[in-house]
Amino acid sequence: MARKKKKPLFCVWRKSKKYSYRDGQNMEADGVSIWPRMEPFLLGALQVAPSPKLSLHYLRKMAIYVRTRDGCFPVLGWSMWRHIACGKLQLPEDLAWLYFETFDLLIGHSPEQRLEWAECLSQCSSKAELDEQRNKLSVDTLQFLVFLYIQQLNRVSLRTSLIGEEWPSHRTRSPSPSDREAKTSSQNKNWDDQAHLSFVQSHLAEILELLVELGQLSQSGQALRDCQISLEAVRSLSLLLEGSVCHGRAVQPVHRLLTKGPLQTQAGYSTLSRSFPLHKLLSCLQHSLTLNPFGITACLRSGKKLAWAQQVEGAMKRAKIARNTHTAPPGSKMVLMSQVFKQTLAKTSDKLTGANIKIHRCSDAFIYLLSPLRSVSVDKCRDSTIVLGPVETSIHIHGCQNLRVVCVAGRVAVGASSRCTVHALTPTRPLLLPGNTDITLGPFHTFYPSLEDHMASVGLAVVPNVWDRPLLLGTEGLVNPSLNTSSNPDVACYRLLPPAALAEFHTLVVPFQMEGDTCEVPGGLPGGLPPPYQAALDEKQKRIQSWQKTVMEARLNKEQKRQFQELVEVKFHEWLLEMGHRQELDSLIPPTISSLKDTDGMSTDTARVTDSKHIRNGRAAGQSPMAC
Repeated sequence: MARKKKKPLFCVWRKSKKYSYRDGQNMEADGVSIWPRMEPFLLGALQVAPSPKLSLHYLRKMAIYVRTRDGCFPVLGWSMWRHIACGKLQLPEDLAWLYFETFDLLIGHSPEQRLEWAECLSQCSSKAELDEQRNKLSVDTLQFLVFLYIQQLNRVSLRTSLIGEEWPSHRTRSPSPSDREAKTSSQNKNWDDQAHLSFVQSHLAEILELLVELGQLSQSGQALRDCQISLEAVRSLSLLLEGSVCHGRAVQPVHRLLTKGPLQTQAGYSTLSRSFPLHKLLSCLQHSLTLNPFGITACLRSGKKLAWAQQVEGAMKRAKIARNTHTAPPGSKMVLMSQVFKQTLAKTSDKLTGANIKIHRCSDAFIYLLSPLRSVSVDKCRDSTIVLGPVETSIHIHGCQNLRVVCVAGRVAVGASSRCTVHALTPTRPLLLPGNTDITLGPFHTFYPSLEDHMASVGLAVVPNVWDRPLLLGTEGLVNPSLNTSSNPDVACYRLLPPAALAEFHTLVVPFQMEGDTCEVPGGLPGGLPPPYQAALDEKQKRIQSWQKTVMEARLNKEQKRQFQELVEVKFHEWLLEMGHRQELDSLIPPTISSLKDTDGMSTDTARVTDSKHIRNGRAAGQSPMAC
């Protein structure tokens, strides 16, 4: 009997294409399953079509070159990569550094190492000093080759557009504009675990060829028949693949699974030569590949659905949230949020710590996720404010309208969005991808008590901070401001928060009481803000003090004070309605029910927000209305 298919929460994978690979939740008890890791695709593949100079033809040449030059193998330093990228591949230096920096964000560094690196960069006062520091960095050469290859994930394929699912059929309805947008969005591929599996299945042979040693290659760089691939080379595949012996067992890097147990014989591993026959290794991997059991598909099918403390009838019923943080290993933890509508959602929880977050199709919402996060994707949201705890790797905003995002992040990327404002503290240059209009960049301008502790836990410092130096990345590479083509972002697609707006500039107040020592905006400067913005706040404070002085000198009697207070309150409420802030305040009012139960049995306390009691930083006292 056919099972009725459930409607997915998000349209982030192909709906029409069927896959015969075993589902990760139904692994054979005595089998070994290998799957693509999520993070190389989610965090490593830039969300734009790659440069033609990263095609297989050029990567084969690079694989040969690095094995014949000193200082390139087995580790590749920045100076040699710059030489290859700029001298051989003719890539701009900023783009070469972007790839190198992205790979560095992806691989594991301790928070202490990242903070030490930030300290070194903050002391650089010239490009020469910056280059001196960068020259100290190196990466695993073969893993970096694999990383460069998977940039092809978002390559625009004419063949796919002709024979893939985009081609209409008389049996299928015409796709709506939203369907077409979902299918063509590169953001979908970065999250889509089925696309990851399909990519590895289709390109694994080429990836393995890049790892083969020189003596096993033809003059054109292709692998010879019956060639061998060393164990050290296979170790680099652990960037891309992992697996387990059976369902429920510990997740292991792929090279460990291939050198022992049932896969050792299938892969042909020789303990004497410490190598594999390439054709056997390829066959073994292809046979063992399966869908990631911790990917978005599994999370939507069997992840825990959480009830919210403020969930009531009406608009609240639309919101959905699912997570796999109770079962997934580090690097695969995710929390998915969809359709938060006309409400405030605030969380600070261990269930968020270290998780990859996807916020999807939210509107007229105020979302506070005040925990240290691994990554954040904001997709197709509008008319909302999102305030984030420190994001260790990257936040990617895609297909959004009229959005305000406030974040500390390893990287900020914005694509296909309009009328969005990003207040960021970031050590890397913000990436502006194709399709943006009216993007405003401003300085990070908020804090909550545990912010600096959270920043330290993910290795993010207050300096360097280059929020105001974006890179414009188009389909043809970095955008030259003197050129403006239809395939590249418009150089006028963004602006820095302009001086004309400084009169209305103010810090954002997080309206929840938390434990911690942070009591001002972190930024390495007095007040934490760049001088023009701090001066605007100081001027506003002077006007407030002048107003207060004027009221005191008026010497109003008791009745006059009452009338004056009523008048001020009326004008204040009119201003709240006119500016759209009334909804934000109303959504902070806690529900009358004292507590609810999550669907997984976890107890959730409601908020206690009052208007009369304040803590030292001026925000209303009370706990987060959403505690999960």
